[in-house]
Amino acid sequence: MQEIIKINQNNQGEAQVSARELYKELGVKKRFSAWFEQYQEMYVEGTDWTVVPGGTTVNNGGNGALRTVSDFSLTVDMAKNVAMMSKTEKSQKIRDYFIQVEKRYKQLASDPSYQMALGLKASQQLLEHKDKIIAEMKPKALFADAVATSHTSVLVGELAKILKQNGVDTGATRLFSWLRDNGYLIRRRGTDYNMPTQKSMELGLFEIKETSIARSNGSVTVSKTPKVTGKGQQYFINKFLQVA
Repeated sequence: MQEIIKINQNNQGEAQVSARELYKELGVKKRFSAWFEQYQEMYVEGTDWTVVPGGTTVNNGGNGALRTVSDFSLTVDMAKNVAMMSKTEKSQKIRDYFIQVEKRYKQLASDPSYQMALGLKASQQLLEHKDKIIAEMKPKALFADAVATSHTSVLVGELAKILKQNGVDTGATRLFSWLRDNGYLIRRRGTDYNMPTQKSMELGLFEIKETSIARSNGSVTVSKTPKVTGKGQQYFINKFLQVA
């Protein structure tokens, strides 16, 4: 069978046709958008046709520049009917071509070897998708695992720098604000402001470093600073990387 219009396949192995290729082959005089609008409401989007964003490159007004425009992927059944309704000199020839295509795909559908090949193709696409996800997640996973082995507590500002280096758009001030707003640090103004909440301490996310400061008058004051534990670093890194 001579190919008049290219037949594509979706992930389910169903035959699909480019609306723009069909339009061109039919030799329709009307503008493409106006031509397709006549038929798209007669059929169901997502079943009979789907949008292909930026699917075709066309000349931009004859000035030599190129631009991409959307195309539409049609089922063979829809393409066959649209061809006849367009009523051009090639409508009948293209309709007959699509009838042959439908017969060919029905034969293939009953062929076990074709179904096996289709299943292998779908499996291959699934594996490629899985490998892509793993590749994207691997640096983050390694990063989080490395922090998990850390036994050194860090300041909140240092955690902000670590997050920033790994693609999280934050800084010390914003991270403090986020920790207060989400119940990890005390937000009530007073002596305990910016100290870990009871929840944070029970989870082991923070520890409090106390520093004694001797004043010139002989008195001694104690300064308290929240520090993020190794467990806390892993906890917040995982939380932020999942959001990022």
